[in-house]
Amino acid sequence: MHDVARAAGVSIKTVSNVINGYPYLRAETKARVEAAIGELGYQVNVAARNLRQGRTGMIALALPELRLPYFAELADSVIQHAEHSGLRVLIEQTGARRDREIDILGGSLRHLVDGVILSPLGLGSDDRALFDAVEFPLVLLGESVFGTAVDHVTMSNVEGAAAATAHLVEIGRTRIAAVGAHPGETIGSAGLRLDGYRQALAAAGLPYDPALVAPAGLWHRSTGEQAVLGLLEAGAVFDGVVAFNDALAHGALHALHARGIRVPDEVAVVGFDDIEESAYSTPTLTSIAPGRDDIAARAVQLLVRRTTQRSGGERAPELVVAPYELRVRQSTVPDAG
Repeated sequence: MHDVARAAGVSIKTVSNVINGYPYLRAETKARVEAAIGELGYQVNVAARNLRQGRTGMIALALPELRLPYFAELADSVIQHAEHSGLRVLIEQTGARRDREIDILGGSLRHLVDGVILSPLGLGSDDRALFDAVEFPLVLLGESVFGTAVDHVTMSNVEGAAAATAHLVEIGRTRIAAVGAHPGETIGSAGLRLDGYRQALAAAGLPYDPALVAPAGLWHRSTGEQAVLGLLEAGAVFDGVVAFNDALAHGALHALHARGIRVPDEVAVVGFDDIEESAYSTPTLTSIAPGRDDIAARAVQLLVRRTTQRSGGERAPELVVAPYELRVRQSTVPDAG
């Protein structure tokens, strides 16, 4: 900047004003500075500027695993929205391990980023004190922790699962299996989606049959396949499947196809997450779109607000619930576009 100022015959402050887009500059002065910048090949030292401003220009996104398409697509959306705010994103994969999530809450990334977006799976409601003690900008994703003193963006798990189940009822299915349960869980996604499934059955006057609920620890294609094969081998009779995410649903489709069971003629299948693959599978998969881009946009927006808020201007934590949509495809309606 000193070199540019000397070449243009102006002060360093004037060079700074040009670089930062200060509007009240004489056109001639601005042109002279820009010419000097071009001749000297000057580039702004972003790291130094951020250090002076007390910011890094980066945020962290901590997710359980990128192997699951939903989280990979969520990361893509977060990166895009962060770029619109002039931020870069550091991705941290926790493996849903409690110790890794505690490490993040303890501030291990604090010197690298301005704030963190965290989707905790290893931590639960008993760990509320850990969240309340956080002293840096933090936004939570998911359902595992409620009532904390930080911003939280979630999805309509109960309502979405109920809509998926109700859709199967509407097309005439009466023996509907649920794939992806976590026995004993009430707060997490599996517990909430099971609750939505049960509510829809009750609303339709259909009995809840525990024999039609298939657990799956990790929500992957392989566990979805194993869960459905387990139902078939146990002699369960069902004409519909609500899978608690799309990976499980694709595994279910594979299992049904392997057993020669026609979808949707004999068994209709609905997923949850509406990953890109679901629009191109055979058959294409009916799924609940949980507002992934809205979740990413609001999470980044809330984090930016926290990182830029002034002292003395504390805001109450916000809970944002993203809207959902049922996207009907061939796995439930053969001629769906």
